[in-house]
Amino acid sequence: MTPVHCLHADHALVEGVWRTDVRVAVGEDGRILRVDCEVPPQPGDQPLRDRVLLPAPANLHSHAFQRAMAGRTERRHAQRDSFWSWREQMYRFVGRMTPDDLRAVAAFAYMEMLETGFAAVAEFHYLHHAPDGQPYANPASMSAAILAAAGDAGIGLTHLPVLYQRGGLAGEAVEGGQRRFAHTLDDYAALIARLLSQWQHAPADCGLGVAPHSLRAVDAEGLCMAAALLPDAPVHLHIAEQQAEVDAVLAATGQRPLAYLLDRVEVDHRWCLVHATHLDDAELAALARSGATVGLAPITEANLGDGLFPAVEALELGQRWGVGSDSNVRIDLAGELRTLEYGQRLMRQARCVLADAQRSTGRLLFDQACAGGAAALGRRSGAIAVGHWADLLTLDRHAVDLCGVDGDAWLDAWVFAAATPTVAEVWSAGRQMVSAGRHRDRDALTRAYRQTLQRMTRA
Repeated sequence: MTPVHCLHADHALVEGVWRTDVRVAVGEDGRILRVDCEVPPQPGDQPLRDRVLLPAPANLHSHAFQRAMAGRTERRHAQRDSFWSWREQMYRFVGRMTPDDLRAVAAFAYMEMLETGFAAVAEFHYLHHAPDGQPYANPASMSAAILAAAGDAGIGLTHLPVLYQRGGLAGEAVEGGQRRFAHTLDDYAALIARLLSQWQHAPADCGLGVAPHSLRAVDAEGLCMAAALLPDAPVHLHIAEQQAEVDAVLAATGQRPLAYLLDRVEVDHRWCLVHATHLDDAELAALARSGATVGLAPITEANLGDGLFPAVEALELGQRWGVGSDSNVRIDLAGELRTLEYGQRLMRQARCVLADAQRSTGRLLFDQACAGGAAALGRRSGAIAVGHWADLLTLDRHAVDLCGVDGDAWLDAWVFAAATPTVAEVWSAGRQMVSAGRHRDRDALTRAYRQTLQRMTRA
């Protein structure tokens, strides 16, 4: 295949090694065709002078519609505000959103993800039905809005339609805002079949998976059925996010959440277990043996008061993890990594906790985000390597905090010090969506988002 274009960078992180004078050839399908190091630029190459070229990680957990709630839930509505009181506010909010609203909100969120360095997103999508809980004439209308939003923003997408069967562990009926989420097993299987047909016309780097919402919302039969619907596709599940959830599952089943899950379904490399905050030692070891990825969302977990994932112990066991923006209260790739490390420092009263003998803290965090995001999305990305999607980003070496450093220290400066925009360019499957730190369609996407917010807040 003849390259569509070639990039030439002064410095790049190529399959885990810092290299100079790197030339990356990208094919018309958006995949990397060739990587050459220590070579001069050729006529027609796109020069990336004074840049550091990196693989761009995937955002492994997003609820795009919640971007419209950001900053609007910071007043106490109970004697002790918590995830559960926040959830009630979220239920009231979603009653106002139409498919057109979702498209505008999601496209704006995806634009922000690209500008901060994410090249792809796993959209954990559970807003399916009309406000009264009835399916739209096209039951996949809201999923179609997500696919359109990804196209508007130019981001890679792994779409994860959510199975939500019940209102609680005792089989309670869904009520209130939950009615927009709910499916029977037959209706969910029909939704996946419809989406499989639609996805035949989606961009080649858009994937489809399944997402049983949580042990609260899906029973054992639903877990097994959802995982079997797309046998080779990603499976994502919220688990052990809140201590109250752990206590409720233990009371209802006699087992802790992860133990309950592992006894009922085969969890393997296809799975991404989101949050996994509250695990005991046995669960943590079993999780590492399973081959699943842990999906962390440190900014959202801090915002909701979830707790801290035992990241050090997980790394010692060889556990793979990545990061996502979850509630999208703030979309910031470097911020997710920084918040993860700072939580561990506060818990242990130590510095440089997530580092090892070979890699600095920023480097280890970034490597984990690349590997975990790629695994969770089922996307061949996360490295500058032949055959991978050309999911790439650059850091601006003129940024004041990157001056006078090199190698892993570029990543440390970006994650921990840079207060000004540092991500300069971003490509998703070879599509350059960000230049000089700005998305190419920022004005139009911002205008549509602003109009949608004004309409929703007047409702």
